[in-house]
Amino acid sequence: MKIIIAGAGEVGFHLAKLLSFESQDITLIDTNRDSLAYADTHLDIRVVRGDATSIAVLKDSKVDGTDLVIGVTSSETTNITVCVLAKQLGAKRTIARISNTEFLDNKEMVGFTKFGIDELISPEALAANEIELLLNQSAFNDTYEFDDGALTMIGLYLSRTAAFVGKTLKEIGQKYPELKCVPIAIQRYGTQYTLIPRGDTKFKEGDQVYFTTNAEGVDQIYKLSGKVREEIKNVMILGGSKIGYKTARDLCKANFRVKLIESEKEKAFELADDLPNCLVINGDGRNVELLQEEAIHDMDAFISVTGNSEINIMSCLVAKSKGVRKTIALVENMDYFQLSHSIGIDTLINKKLLAANNIFRYVRKGEVVAMTKLNNMNAELLEFLVSSNSEVCDQYVRNINFPRSAVIGGVIRDGEGLIALGDFKIKNGDRVVVCCLPQSIKKVEKLFV
Repeated sequence: MKIIIAGAGEVGFHLAKLLSFESQDITLIDTNRDSLAYADTHLDIRVVRGDATSIAVLKDSKVDGTDLVIGVTSSETTNITVCVLAKQLGAKRTIARISNTEFLDNKEMVGFTKFGIDELISPEALAANEIELLLNQSAFNDTYEFDDGALTMIGLYLSRTAAFVGKTLKEIGQKYPELKCVPIAIQRYGTQYTLIPRGDTKFKEGDQVYFTTNAEGVDQIYKLSGKVREEIKNVMILGGSKIGYKTARDLCKANFRVKLIESEKEKAFELADDLPNCLVINGDGRNVELLQEEAIHDMDAFISVTGNSEINIMSCLVAKSKGVRKTIALVENMDYFQLSHSIGIDTLINKKLLAANNIFRYVRKGEVVAMTKLNNMNAELLEFLVSSNSEVCDQYVRNINFPRSAVIGGVIRDGEGLIALGDFKIKNGDRVVVCCLPQSIKKVEKLFV
């Protein structure tokens, strides 16, 4: 695919990096000489210095016939303008990064596609949604919903008491024939190796395991993993950033009791006016005495979303030491993901990764409806729409020539999530969720083209 990325900031560079690894034809546009120089020396891509809203610059970038144009500069106005111009100049598909979530809420009414914008993404909104989902599934450290929860991906660490530990996948299937979940990926404790489980794969204590399941299977996983479903009601948020604001607003709407700590006085007053159901505190969230005064020990969850990754990590560790059950930290450094379990934080989230996951599905072949990368694991989870021409259509799962490094996690049919075992027949219109390692992605894509 020929892809143009406008904006060499954190999200743009991260996207260019991921896409260049897949040998995509990438052009990166930015006005910042230093950002482009770094990208040019570290990535196998073409860089163009200039204003992405310039028609001359877009033409120089060969926008005519480009498969995808992605506007991810820090200015949403620039991103929208780039996408509108690119579409008029012959780009096939456009995606604009925005920060005003009103655009997302009124997307259909405004009709952005009429202007030439095919998709809007907000990293801040994605992060806030991820946080709310994690709080609703409190025992798990990673979650993702397909089709409003028809199927859910959940990740957790296996403790010594989990019923899975010491048993193979085949033994678990025989012992629990009514199980409504499928293990799709495992990372052994202390390693960076991602494994797609097979019948003879044995689960071990400390494994990070990902499952796909329907609503019925979530309760089964709680029971078999030894996790306790604890209701979260009292939440403390550190940082009145866009993510902090949206998270507090959404949680208040969902009847959570929320306290938000913001260090800037003027900003704290603005937040207090905008969030009447949230207790906004003006103070330094790094101050342990302040946290104790605000009853951090009574909180069910602590979420740190300041602009500083180190402050977010340290404050979550303080919260954990005060007995808070669920901690979530926003981090910018991708390397920190590997440390989350060992340092004791439940979940780390990253805006760049969430935005990249959201955009990546437009790069995949076949009709990809949704896509996510598993945190800190070398695997992708893709939702394909089956057409009558797809190789898998009208085939039983056991007869499909699936690569060993990929597995079907489930099927959504008429809005219902189904667990697809060997005797399951895939039909036209089904949405099939597949987990696969990088080396098998092209083979899997061919099955659904």
